[in-house]
Amino acid sequence: MRKDLRSLLLIFLLLAGFQIQAQQVPTPKSHFGFDIGDDYMLANFTQTEAYFKKVAEASDRVIMTSIGKTEYGREQPMMIVTAPKNFANLDRYKEISQKLARAEMSREEAEALIAEGKPVIWIDGGLHANEVVGPHQLIQTLYELASRNDEETLRILDEVIILLVHANPDGMEIMSDWYMRKEDPTKRDQNIPILYQKYVGHDNNRDFYMNNMSEATNMSLQQYVEWIPQIIYNHHQSGPAGSVLAGPPYRDPFNHVFDPLIITSLDAVGAAMINRLHQEDKPGYTRLDGSVFSTWWNGGLRTTPYYHNQIGILTEIIGNPTPSEVPLVPDRLIPNNGTPYPVTPRDWHFKTSIEYSVSLNYAILNHAVRHGDELLRNIYIMGRRSIEKGQKDTWTMYPKYAQAVEDAFEQARKEGKAQRPSGWRSGLPKEFYDEVYTDQARKDPYGYILSADQPDFPTAIKFLNALIKSGILVHKATSDFTVNGNTYPAGSYIVKTAQAFRPHVIDMFEPQDHPNDFLYPGGPPIRPYDAAGWTLAYQMGSEIDRIMEDFDGPFEAVPYGEIQTPPAKALANGSGYLIDVRGNNSFMAVNDLLKAKVKVYRTTESVNGLPAGSFYVGSAGKSILQKAAQEYGVYGQPASRPRNITEVKPARIGLFDYYGGSMPSGWVRWMMEQFHYDYSLVFPQEIDAGNLNEKYDVLLFIGPGIPSVGSRGGGRAQPDASEIDEKYHHMLGNFSAEKSVPAIEAFLQNGGNVITVGSATELAFHLGLPVKDALVEMGADGQERPLSSEKYYIPGSVLEMHVDNSKPINYGMGEKSYIMFNRSPVFHLSPEAANEGVKALAWFGEEEPLRSGWAWGQAYLKNGVTAFEAPVGKGKLFAFGPEITFRSQSHGTFKMLFNGLYR
Repeated sequence: MRKDLRSLLLIFLLLAGFQIQAQQVPTPKSHFGFDIGDDYMLANFTQTEAYFKKVAEASDRVIMTSIGKTEYGREQPMMIVTAPKNFANLDRYKEISQKLARAEMSREEAEALIAEGKPVIWIDGGLHANEVVGPHQLIQTLYELASRNDEETLRILDEVIILLVHANPDGMEIMSDWYMRKEDPTKRDQNIPILYQKYVGHDNNRDFYMNNMSEATNMSLQQYVEWIPQIIYNHHQSGPAGSVLAGPPYRDPFNHVFDPLIITSLDAVGAAMINRLHQEDKPGYTRLDGSVFSTWWNGGLRTTPYYHNQIGILTEIIGNPTPSEVPLVPDRLIPNNGTPYPVTPRDWHFKTSIEYSVSLNYAILNHAVRHGDELLRNIYIMGRRSIEKGQKDTWTMYPKYAQAVEDAFEQARKEGKAQRPSGWRSGLPKEFYDEVYTDQARKDPYGYILSADQPDFPTAIKFLNALIKSGILVHKATSDFTVNGNTYPAGSYIVKTAQAFRPHVIDMFEPQDHPNDFLYPGGPPIRPYDAAGWTLAYQMGSEIDRIMEDFDGPFEAVPYGEIQTPPAKALANGSGYLIDVRGNNSFMAVNDLLKAKVKVYRTTESVNGLPAGSFYVGSAGKSILQKAAQEYGVYGQPASRPRNITEVKPARIGLFDYYGGSMPSGWVRWMMEQFHYDYSLVFPQEIDAGNLNEKYDVLLFIGPGIPSVGSRGGGRAQPDASEIDEKYHHMLGNFSAEKSVPAIEAFLQNGGNVITVGSATELAFHLGLPVKDALVEMGADGQERPLSSEKYYIPGSVLEMHVDNSKPINYGMGEKSYIMFNRSPVFHLSPEAANEGVKALAWFGEEEPLRSGWAWGQAYLKNGVTAFEAPVGKGKLFAFGPEITFRSQSHGTFKMLFNGLYR
């Protein structure tokens, strides 16, 4: 009886303790004044951050930390959530997670760490700030984990380390404040006037292999250097029409560099998620070909993890504080493998989306409880296999190699040396496999060398830093060395493929081989979710040697995550200095000089081994050049004043933008700030007012905003001026053929220059210049029409073009250049173009230009012009069809913009 009493007392004390814990943690309603998920109600980040702090102070299950500053200077929070007893060993659990992911140990050592460690699970929200479920489910999930004392939650806390991460604090503040500004809740909207990330808005989820933005860098360092979670769950909106959400597993294709465990792990986690919803009678989960999401592309918050042997989870869920409904989509009502439990048409409230999201979080956390050792073991196995692949001859199974096997057999058959086996189960003789998969020219490299003596070494270091932020192991040469007969100087960098994150290394250096993917044979292509090819080494334009055999040298490992800088050097004495135009950072130094009122000149011919377009500065610029040699890797070469030089002056730059914000324009804003250009934003109203030459020398139109000739489109949706603050009124309006084009033409006629990129090159047709669209065909009615996608289709891919580098706009470029081509315009010059002074700046040749990605119908590109210049009165129009500023990644073509930003 005494034992029973003692047991009852112990249970009572435990329950009382749990109740105290629950009472200590403030409810969301007590802080925000409403329940998370209430209709018409959003919390902003200031309120959310304060709540996170309250919970962390009240709960011994939560530690709140900052992972860095956002682009607007806010702290970016991460909550570490686990059982109180686990905090004492938190550093050890992090160390185990790192070690298992990097796999630099034997299987026996790994098993000991697996037994000691705990799985680490990342859950984020808010990346896309108009997808408001994400940050609000993060609030509710934190409260549930900090306050609940049910068996399930306690088991999760005991067995799992949970990282709750706010992905975009700035965006939450902007979006929530805007939505809540109207007193009448039924009139609230999300039509914000600016991008919800300072520079790039929605493209903040396109930055996770480049890591340009602060938020991406902050998160990548946690994901790939610090914690290296086994699962990364990235919340998004919105689900496909007629469903509630899209989730894993995803449709084909998946990238060929993945370990197969990535794909089957997605199946396992996806099963846990969909099963949880079905157990709770929550319908509407769609997967596989039920949605558009695949695992092909690198660069997203949930996709880049695949290349690091991590399970990246994306869900896209419906829901908004303004009540909505699940629409009737008849095809979605048919149960199938993509949507086993369809949702029926119904009213939908924000709170339901929050409930779904919390359930999905718990499903993943329960999976980690039940399969924690498996998650830890699998990331080790994948990392170990990656290292071993890098230590031997390895052939990645690209589609082009399967085709090469088929082609080799067909050639042998035509020559009478082979015959196709009979029977539907028969394959080809193994010798044809061997012919391709023992071909030394086709195997993967053992590593890459970036020599320190290349003309633009600082840009090569920027490429390396993108890798370092993504957890890649980089080595640096401590002295000169020789590989394959080539000698490299000390300070050169080496990236070997024998490392755990080998898939990311291969993906950044080698071309992507996207399979032909059509709805049906002869039918339209299935659009990739984002880009089809992106090879960063190509985009950066750096000189990189692929090493095809195992090699070594006087190499020391750069500590994981340690950012590199160009070597600091002392400036030699001289009466003047030449600056090599081939280095992108040269423009940074030149802009510093011009701001200091130092005269800068450009050469018009090669001088002292430096190409035409290089800069010359007298001794007055010595102190600034000394800083450039110390900080930018720009080393002025002592020289006397060349004979044929012209003075350059800073241009007054106007960058086109519009209400709501242009992402391509935003990327260029960030670029110009990095390279020290001054600029002003120009909106349609200012253009329409005319007299542009009084304010600007150069106008930039990057990407969207200029309507097609003859288009009846009304441009972007505009709010009524009376509904928004006066400080945003100047942003309203759309670029029009009636008012805007004449104002731009007058600007050109009076000596202004205009640079257009991508779809903005439509301006050339508005101006009636002698150029034609090269990607058209003649219809039966005798009218030109765009090529059908069955004949021609090129999503985002890397192509190669020829460049006329004698033209000042192309100074510093090579004779060929890799370009990011994203359904980009291509031109033919009309017969009268030469007489009117229109000249090609870059073009495709006779050869097929695809270098990475997918290009269907490349024959249509043959001899097509990719860029041209055209005089208009006293000014010039420059038209670049390809994305020469693509997401601030394509450093290899930045000079095509920079050269045009001077007078």
